[in-house]
Amino acid sequence: MKVIIVGGVAGGATAAARIRRLNEHAEITVFERSGYISYANCGLPYYIGDVITDPEELTLQTPESFFKRFRINMKIHHEVISIHPERKTVSVKNLENGDIFEEKYDKLILSPGAKPTQPRLPGVGIDKLFTLRTVEDTFRIKEYINKNHPKSAVLAGGGFIGLELAENLRELGMDVTIVQRPKQLMNPFDPDMASMIHNEMRKHGIKLVLGYTVEGFKEKDNGVEVLLKDNPSLQADMVVLAIGVTPDTVLAKEAGLELGIKESIVVNDRMETSVPDIYAAGDAVQVKHYVTGNDALISLAGPANKHGRIIADNICGGDSRYLGSQGSSVIKVFDMTAATTGINETNAKKSGLEVDTVILSPMSHAGYYPGGKVMTMKVVFEKETYRLLGAQIIGYEGVDKRIDVLATVIHAGLKATQLKDLDLAYAPPYSSAKDPVNMAGFMIDNIAKGTLKQWHLEDMDKISRDKSVVLLDVRTVGEFNRGHMDGFKNIPVDELRERINEIEKGKPVYLICQSGLRSYIASRILEGNGYETYNFSGGFRFYDAVVNDRALIEKAYACGMDY
Repeated sequence: MKVIIVGGVAGGATAAARIRRLNEHAEITVFERSGYISYANCGLPYYIGDVITDPEELTLQTPESFFKRFRINMKIHHEVISIHPERKTVSVKNLENGDIFEEKYDKLILSPGAKPTQPRLPGVGIDKLFTLRTVEDTFRIKEYINKNHPKSAVLAGGGFIGLELAENLRELGMDVTIVQRPKQLMNPFDPDMASMIHNEMRKHGIKLVLGYTVEGFKEKDNGVEVLLKDNPSLQADMVVLAIGVTPDTVLAKEAGLELGIKESIVVNDRMETSVPDIYAAGDAVQVKHYVTGNDALISLAGPANKHGRIIADNICGGDSRYLGSQGSSVIKVFDMTAATTGINETNAKKSGLEVDTVILSPMSHAGYYPGGKVMTMKVVFEKETYRLLGAQIIGYEGVDKRIDVLATVIHAGLKATQLKDLDLAYAPPYSSAKDPVNMAGFMIDNIAKGTLKQWHLEDMDKISRDKSVVLLDVRTVGEFNRGHMDGFKNIPVDELRERINEIEKGKPVYLICQSGLRSYIASRILEGNGYETYNFSGGFRFYDAVVNDRALIEKAYACGMDY
């Protein structure tokens, strides 16, 4: 059996190694147009920022090491320029000498990945404008920085690459600005949760220009002028386009393979394309979202590796299936960690789902053990069924392990109410006896049983104008005086029983405290005395962070980015 693989890195290299492990006698050839067949592309921004200092650390395998261990022919600087399914061959160009030749295959695997989205804008292609996808891109940016010592950079785009690169350039001492059309960074997060990412970026000196459209670029004064629609331009010594990626599927299209979203390659759950004996993996393929079942593009290393393994199994006579992508991801944002899995509230509603959320602010470990830090969790679930749909967590320690627990629960199909039943490891340095995941489950279980009724930030305008309700803040007097919502009366929870006659009977009571815990206790006291209560989801801490962030975004927008 002769297998040809187009592209290395996650999907292609994984498939190649797995095929060899399953079939010692298969003839396997990988054609890779770059000079690297297996590299840590998630580590590229950290090489630019000198976190990773040895360029060889980025290279997981070389053609020589791959051949020595697996007897796989790794042809770097070789580009497959066309596929001929009717005769089961590919045309290959040797990029070092220009020779073109044809190679036969029994099975063909496409792993071309995705390329940085290149908008058709004036100035794209100028010397000081970069993209970051390959090791070569990384070395080009690093060489420019080392040679020219730029003082400022504009990053067009606020996704994973944009944030990681912003942090690393900032750590090099550069003045960094992120500009993008949406009014938030990191679209996998809901806008309210993204506000905490914004705050951390601003805290470390990153300028955020959100809600602006880039219209082009000009070379000016030994730098780059970034032209913005209906707004003053930005100036920088260098610019990096990080506005997303597009499936690199020209080959597949020309070969007549069925294409889907953004011309991605359509595959079935065995990773087979519409053409027999051709498989596809990685960022170039359209997948099913595990939660919604909808077609999706999810460009992450974990799914790409799984695709490669599944293809290898099936080529070697097995029957492996890809169950769908869940979008589990985590990112370092300076001192913070932000993680997500499943779908957020915004996309759940766009999918037509009836959803609710709980927002909580637990400690990373037992409060009495030194060093604990607050994290903010948002858990999204379906009303009526209580199906767990997704979660977002932003904090410092312990974020990654909680998101992995929640990702596992989603995959296992457990209900959100069952989070309370999970038996999770506990010791004071690592968690609390009631783990944050359990706490989310307790809250959702209370909602299911009618013990807890909530109100959310989006209800604020309506409630604040409603004269038929009571607005009650149950924090201490000192906390209240340091900041509170307009219209709220302050009665500390520990004084509530003695002062309950100050609360008008017959009116619903809308409660708030710092995190949601004391207001929940207050709601139980009031419910026990005949009141109808609603608890604010997230508490004043959450409200304050979100509202302040929105005000900063609107102020920057209204003032033409005059910080």
